[in-house]
Amino acid sequence: MLKQLRIALALTSIVFVTLLFVDFTGLAHHWLGWMAKIQFLPALLALNFVVVVALVAVTLLLGRVYCSVICPLGIMQDIFAWFGKKSKKYRYSYSPRKNVLRIVFFCIMVVAIFMGSSVVVSLFAPYSAYGRIASSLMAPVWDWVNNLFADIAAHYDSYAFYHTETVVYSWVVFGVAVATLVILGFLSWRNGRTYCNTVCPVGTLLGFLSKYSLFAPVIDKTKCNACGLCSRNCKAACIDGKNHKIDYSRCVACMDCISTCRHGAISYSIKWGKEHMKEDRNAEGINTARRTFIVTAMATTAAAALKAQEKKVDGGLAVIEDKQIPNRKTRIVPPGAVSLKNVAEHCTSCQLCIQACPNGVLRPSTELTTLMQPVASYENGYCRPECTRCSDVCPTGAIRPIDVAEKSSVQVGHAVWIKDNCLPLTEGVRCGNCARHCPTGAIQMVSSVADDENSPYIPVVNIEKCIGCGACENLCPSRPFSAIYVEGHEIHKTI
Repeated sequence: MLKQLRIALALTSIVFVTLLFVDFTGLAHHWLGWMAKIQFLPALLALNFVVVVALVAVTLLLGRVYCSVICPLGIMQDIFAWFGKKSKKYRYSYSPRKNVLRIVFFCIMVVAIFMGSSVVVSLFAPYSAYGRIASSLMAPVWDWVNNLFADIAAHYDSYAFYHTETVVYSWVVFGVAVATLVILGFLSWRNGRTYCNTVCPVGTLLGFLSKYSLFAPVIDKTKCNACGLCSRNCKAACIDGKNHKIDYSRCVACMDCISTCRHGAISYSIKWGKEHMKEDRNAEGINTARRTFIVTAMATTAAAALKAQEKKVDGGLAVIEDKQIPNRKTRIVPPGAVSLKNVAEHCTSCQLCIQACPNGVLRPSTELTTLMQPVASYENGYCRPECTRCSDVCPTGAIRPIDVAEKSSVQVGHAVWIKDNCLPLTEGVRCGNCARHCPTGAIQMVSSVADDENSPYIPVVNIEKCIGCGACENLCPSRPFSAIYVEGHEIHKTI
């Protein structure tokens, strides 16, 4: 019964989280956005102490149920492991815990945070890894199925579905997602929870706590005949059936051992004795103060940088030259991000904001120092004043929640005019696209020659009114570079 309950909750969780990354209507974020906010590392970086304390309390009470029920990457590995068991039963065996590797990977994560290596942090974060898989690999399939239904509906004069554009924002991120899926899929298919119990920093931290959990699978030595069946079915490789011991730091409370045991020797109950805790501490040989320091460091520090440049093709019906990204001195982050520093301290590159952006403004960085973190650019669209989707879905506080009124007064950057690219001067034609489409009226067209009304009209930017939405840059007809572009602000201003 416990195993069936765990499976039902796990499947519900992974479906809900996946919908957050593939849904393009915004309904999933409205109803299921809380699923992103209860993920451990995002909650830690957002300093959401209510969620962090709740997850720690659950772990101390029930063991590592988070890894089996809430973490989408852990659940995905269980799915691959299930297929592995279908191909060969009793494929696992007990193996001693690899404490050196666990601590090495954990320390790499902490050092990466201190050193500002956002690439390493994003690669190690389990929720972010699953987010990249869902947004890069599953979302295009979801869009294709939706477009197929849209074609069928249109054939019957129905508009129940509508076409959406399938966009691969970055082939680098796509490649990282494919590599992550293949590597984790193979490891879990063959060896079960290798990643969770060797590499994952969240798994290492919760594993340390789960050793002291109140409830856990317990072996009754009077009933156990040391057949080893539980060990050969444990995907965490944490049950030493011959010696009647369970390594609770690796046990993910999947309940497989309980349903496997033919003698009823394993039950999920209170761990009455503390002898196993002493054994764990002695075997591990790790200074508790050192662990506490690392955990505290994770809770209070995260440093990274945010920048990206990526070439995109401009939309439209006419065959036109590709629009290229201008050479911005300061990168752009969306309203609600507050500053580049705030994004650097909280972003885990989960791609949720990128997937939720309905205007194609956000995309993942392809530069090494800020790989896979979101950056704003205006080749495909501009940041519409009425849209707050990215701030609504961000689970870490990298983009803080704001309303429409606040967004309209936040200056993320300012427009800069490039004389040599402006069509009225280079082609001798009338334009004014930037002024017509500026939502704040920050751009005015004036005569290029004082007191000569017949001279070409050129744009003048009122920096005090400009909010950096990118409408001017996006809608400028000049190619390959716009005649007006947005320069980002390191710290956002209120106008």
